[in-house]
Amino acid sequence: MESFRREVREWLSANLVGEFAQLRGLGGPGREHEALEGRLRWHRHLAAHGWTCLGWPGERSVEEQVIFHEEYAEADAPAKVDIVGEGLLGPTLIAFGTPEQKERFLPKIRSLDELWCQGYSEPNAGSDLANVRTKAHLEGDRWVINGQKIWTSNAHYSDWIFVLCRTEPGSGRHQGLSYLLVPMNQPGVEVRPIRQLTGTSEFNEVFFDGAVTAAENVVGQPGEGWKIAMATLGFERGTAMLGHQVSFRRQLDAIMAKAPDDERLTRAWLELHVMRSHTLRTLNDEPGPEASVLKLFWGGWHRRLGELAMDTLGPESMIDGAEWQRLFLFSRAETIYGGSDEIQREIIAHRILRLPRGEHR
Repeated sequence: MESFRREVREWLSANLVGEFAQLRGLGGPGREHEALEGRLRWHRHLAAHGWTCLGWPGERSVEEQVIFHEEYAEADAPAKVDIVGEGLLGPTLIAFGTPEQKERFLPKIRSLDELWCQGYSEPNAGSDLANVRTKAHLEGDRWVINGQKIWTSNAHYSDWIFVLCRTEPGSGRHQGLSYLLVPMNQPGVEVRPIRQLTGTSEFNEVFFDGAVTAAENVVGQPGEGWKIAMATLGFERGTAMLGHQVSFRRQLDAIMAKAPDDERLTRAWLELHVMRSHTLRTLNDEPGPEASVLKLFWGGWHRRLGELAMDTLGPESMIDGAEWQRLFLFSRAETIYGGSDEIQREIIAHRILRLPRGEHR
């Protein structure tokens, strides 16, 4: 594995030069607006040299994926542009897609020729995802979609969206849902950016008013959408999280260098190592409820780190647009998006601890 680590490190060092060197450290949560075109060129450069989709079956071992994500973060390489297509939809199509869907969509995900976003949450169906009300029905050889999605990351520059919608009239909750692949560039789709606390707008509202997609663009069978959607969420927390943890460690190191005597930072350091150990321990498992433990842990940890930065760094942390202010503001969302802390506790209580309803409250 050391030879592979050396290969990744040397390749990144040799390629993060010229225009790409100017992209170091750019992008990521709360900063997706930064150098978007340049980062897309970099991501396509990665693809051309075989450094995308490493987590797809038959690509790289878990150990190699871990090494790549760690070295990528250590090199301060720019945040990738299409983590939704590569990390979520790609594995979902490999597991559940038809041969035709795989042939149509996977190569363009790999090459970054088509970018994706995720159409799950709605104004009344966020953490309670089973309350989805966006509807679709078949008209001849196409689905017609009407409804609204919200908190749709990067919808403003995506080419496609995978949409969880209700396709069986009269159905409720987990029943009667389907998982549709829908093109964004059409008259029936409207994207409205949402201005965030950070002043940026990586989240969006998406409105469907008679939007259409081909009948064959349903993943799995109609009505199986809940099963497919849950599988997608299981792919969300994997080896890439170790790269995020390298970035977390660098943020923590920077704060500790300026406030070395605060015992709360020592606790944060210990918790970060626990987080890494838990991630490594579960990497070889099939996606399951254990992922909720990691989501609950890292969301709360990073939010507390933002609070610590404001507490320990004084006036420097409060400058408008400063890294520490952005960390504090954006990390407030991390205990909500991707499944709120309350939902993660529900999953842990019922599916891991097997507690009766209400016992964990």
